Amino acid sequence: MPLALPRTAPSGRIDGRIDAVVHLGFAVLMVASAVRYVMRHSPADNLWTVALAAAVCALYAVTAVLAHRRAAQRRPLWIPWMAALVVAWAALVIVAPSFAWCSFAIFFLTRTAFRGWAGYVAGGATAAATAVGLFRMSDWTDVAMLLGPLAAGALLTLIYDKIERDQERLAASERAAGIATERERVSREIHDTVTQGLASSLLLLEAAQRSWPAKAAQDDVRHATDLLRRNLADTRSLVHELSAPGLESGPLPEALEHAARQHVDSIRVQVTGEARQLPPEVRHTLLRVTQSAAANINLHAHADHASVTLGYLPDAVTLDVFDDGRGFDPGAVPPPSEAGGYGLRAMRQRVEQLGGELSVESSPGEGTIIAAQLPLPVDPSKEGL
Repeated sequence: MPLALPRTAPSGRIDGRIDAVVHLGFAVLMVASAVRYVMRHSPADNLWTVALAAAVCALYAVTAVLAHRRAAQRRPLWIPWMAALVVAWAALVIVAPSFAWCSFAIFFLTRTAFRGWAGYVAGGATAAATAVGLFRMSDWTDVAMLLGPLAAGALLTLIYDKIERDQERLAASERAAGIATERERVSREIHDTVTQGLASSLLLLEAAQRSWPAKAAQDDVRHATDLLRRNLADTRSLVHELSAPGLESGPLPEALEHAARQHVDSIRVQVTGEARQLPPEVRHTLLRVTQSAAANINLHAHADHASVTLGYLPDAVTLDVFDDGRGFDPGAVPPPSEAGGYGLRAMRQRVEQLGGELSVESSPGEGTIIAAQLPLPVDPSKEGL
């Protein structure tokens, strides 16, 4: 009433699937680089270099696992492992520049494992060691070998930082949008339950005050008391899961009639079409629209008769709330303010959020019809008929 962010959303880290690709790339490049080195160097050189490469692989695996679990760690236990990996990698790439292609995976792991200045230091050390190794391979003559890894490291750092900032902004905007949506939802719930009930209770008490101590006044007081009790129940319901009494179970027409009669005693609910089970969110919307429309009839319409019609169609459900009151001009309804005016807006928002439509047919002196239509999934038992 539900862009996948990285697994540690607050810091905007690389998505787990990208991590997997980086780790797989490291493994493939390490194997390819080791084969290349063994084929081009004597056995005496191979032993220690391959042993150092194996140590780098072990450190990489441990660091990757610990960095993946860092959110659950109270202390950054992976920091010494990452530091050892960077040192071992620097030694390997300087001694055997054939492994330089693996620097990309090391760089991304340092940025995944470290935050803030530590990530810059570790990434910079990785790029510097690669630059020294390649520069050494060129017999200290090819400046491009020295500057290339440094420039690539700086470029990757800028790109990585930009991605992190964009993800943080996206997360912040999604949180803000979620808060705004929740505020709208809660405001509609309060309007359709507490506010409408209090307004009706106030009208009854004012009428009782004018005619007290007549029997009609006592009846109005009792009715107002019942409304206030229901308001209290609705308020508690809002605090606990924002669910309406009778919404999750029981026949829908009875729930609609109960909601409408809180405000209009004589209202009746009629059903057309073949009744079917409705999704909870559709039931909730129908209940609140009925409740809000009935409250408007009580507060503004001065009607003699009112009715609710619930209609079942093959692919939709309709709700029509009619009264023969004084009507109004829908185009002249003032915008919501502290004095009220939220009813129609809240009803329309509820219906449109579920892909439905709400229309208001009224004119001064001609009564009012509020009509809502909500789409429903096609009943499988009716398909093909």
